Amino acid sequence: MRAIGRFIASVLVVAGALLIADVVVTLLWQEPVSALVAHRDQARLKNQLKTLDRLSAADERALARVRRGRLAALARHEQARVQDGHALGRIRLPTLGRSYVMVQGTDSASLRSGPGHYPDTPLPGEPGTVAIAGHRTTYLAPFKTIDQLHAGDPIVLQMPYGSFTYRVQEARVVEPTALWVTRNVGYQRLVLSACHPLYSASHRIVVFAKLTTPIEPESRRSSSSTSATTSTSAITSTASQ
Repeated sequence: MRAIGRFIASVLVVAGALLIADVVVTLLWQEPVSALVAHRDQARLKNQLKTLDRLSAADERALARVRRGRLAALARHEQARVQDGHALGRIRLPTLGRSYVMVQGTDSASLRSGPGHYPDTPLPGEPGTVAIAGHRTTYLAPFKTIDQLHAGDPIVLQMPYGSFTYRVQEARVVEPTALWVTRNVGYQRLVLSACHPLYSASHRIVVFAKLTTPIEPESRRSSSSTSATTSTSAITSTASQ
């Protein structure tokens, strides 16, 4: 009986140590189990992005003669094609040293894989406000440090049909019901949303950013100088939409 008692005591000590270690890791970094799940999902999403790149390249060839509204048309194609939980593009936060594949959808299942795009908001290249949500403490905690973004910091959305750089305007803490943050303000805007403060869902921290100039990826540009000139003109014409 003493041996059994010592065994049970040892198990309880080890379990307690593991629990304490998990709490410490979560506080200093992020929740480790969900991080492993999200790492696996990010790898799967990268393969989905490769497929989207090929499909969007075909769309671009089909729309090569369209000038005004070209990016908006490509964005609408992408929006109609991608389902909830599937790879949509990549979000880069250069000043924070973070980069993630983002998905379509903000339901619980989608956000386990990475930052999620609100389906009822436009995609980059379309008029209006693009809205993206992300976790701060679990599943890689992609938006854990967005409170450290400052005015002028870049946020880059790399879509299969083009790359879009936004510059941070401000960050605000709002109520969870503040739907006004996604309204159309007359220019192309991006908002990042996450729970606030850390380890609480009582409020939301929202980072507002304004589009500068969308730039087409080099791989999409024609080797012909004439085609390249035409492409740049088309992008510039849509930047102010």
